[in-house]
Amino acid sequence: MLTRWQDKEVDLPVPNAAMTEKTDVVLIGAGIMSATLGALLRQLQPDWSITMFERTDAAAPESSDPWNNAGTGHSALCELNYSPQLPDGSVDVSKAVDINERFQVSRQFWAHAVETGVLGEPSEFINPIAHVSFVHGADNVDYLRKRYEALARHPLFEGMEYIDTPDEFARRLPLMAKGRDYSDPIALNWSDRGTDIDFGSLTKQLLAYLGGSGVEIAFGSQVRNLDKQSDGSWNVRVRNTRTGGNRTVNAKFVFVGAGGYALPLLQKSGISEIKGFAGFPVSGQFLRCTNPALIDQHNAKVYGKAAVGAPPMSVPHLDTRVIRGNAGLLFGPYAGWTPKFLKDGKLTDLFKSVRAGNVTPMLGVGVTELGLVKYLVSELLKSPAGKVNTMEEFIPRADGHDWELITAGQRVQIIRRKGIGGVLELGTAVIAAADGSVAGLLGASPGASTCVSAMLDVLQRCFPGEYQQWTPKLKEMVPSLGIKLSENQGLYREVWDWSTKALHLERPEPVGGNTPTPAGVAQN
Repeated sequence: MLTRWQDKEVDLPVPNAAMTEKTDVVLIGAGIMSATLGALLRQLQPDWSITMFERTDAAAPESSDPWNNAGTGHSALCELNYSPQLPDGSVDVSKAVDINERFQVSRQFWAHAVETGVLGEPSEFINPIAHVSFVHGADNVDYLRKRYEALARHPLFEGMEYIDTPDEFARRLPLMAKGRDYSDPIALNWSDRGTDIDFGSLTKQLLAYLGGSGVEIAFGSQVRNLDKQSDGSWNVRVRNTRTGGNRTVNAKFVFVGAGGYALPLLQKSGISEIKGFAGFPVSGQFLRCTNPALIDQHNAKVYGKAAVGAPPMSVPHLDTRVIRGNAGLLFGPYAGWTPKFLKDGKLTDLFKSVRAGNVTPMLGVGVTELGLVKYLVSELLKSPAGKVNTMEEFIPRADGHDWELITAGQRVQIIRRKGIGGVLELGTAVIAAADGSVAGLLGASPGASTCVSAMLDVLQRCFPGEYQQWTPKLKEMVPSLGIKLSENQGLYREVWDWSTKALHLERPEPVGGNTPTPAGVAQN
């Protein structure tokens, strides 16, 4: 049975199919991770059959959706939690460099995909936007100066500026300057090399390519179980959410890119590698600007510092986003809590994920992360007026009438066994079976921005033999494959210039003050 999706014919599950179908690869979830892995495999091994299952009726419905994603361009240019200050006062930028390296891999793949027709018009999913770090207070200003000194020498962060004068602050960030008391010192790290990425649009373009190349994309299809077979393959049991019909598909390889549901599905697979892992779901809310005049006054992603005692996931940011050609403005996040693992998940999700092997890590985190618990309680008790008051650190004259509260996607943070207890990890992790027959992605930030390097990791770990044969083709897609750009300045500038041109990211004029509107963005 066929249905049309974005003018592409794709197969839907046959209700109550009695026979076990066969495919080479099953991708679970229609988000950026599965779409990226599918696009890589389609080009590397075009003779393989691929089937994708998505439980909802839409592409990129959860964290890949631009209104659900807490960060739409993580490259460590402005996110201060990736460059912590050490007890001796120095700033550790190793994580920032690593994340930027991985973002460059994504950027190269997207550039190649545009040039080869895998992706369409770049401005529909990526646009240039300044990335800015913002602090106030003498101690924080001193920290930001040290961060600038540590990063400015790295090729990946070249062009970064340090700004600490009120006049220049007001020229570049007029919305944040109005009504500000400069007796409290301020400072910025400013980079014109940042981008805003609509991962929802990017995912849909990749899925359109996959559907057009013969990949079966089955919406309204919820994977209920994964059963390992004696030959090493997997029987993927699927329920059609529209008809209630069941379907079984046998696959040689399964990738679980199901967002928060990756954990319970990997648990159902029974692989030993998932034992000891648990998840801690955190929901997020943002204030979305409804006043076009205010949106016009701000054109940057501005990240601050998390409050003392608050977890890194709480880093506040005033964030310009480009969605369907229109500029928008968000402030947040404000954390909430629900036991659901997806935005439209079930209240039993967390409790059903409890296993004998992960109870101790979960209890251990409950004891060691009292700061997180305190933060979540304070956020849950915060009134609408309190949320606006929090925003005044960024916009001194904030008026609640100019903003609406929206709920973002669920972030299921990783809990991993450590010693006799557990530790909460604020990152992403690829979990793969020893035989490479199944893999999945757990965690959140930096997430989507490093999707290509994450999926290359999946390919290398799950297809070690084929990976060697694929390497020449992969180097066409990602010229820096296997090379640290931070240690090869010449190659970095070469691939930067190439990807900038391919993705149409050239800036028409220098930024600062009245910054140019990104390509494809409608003026309000």
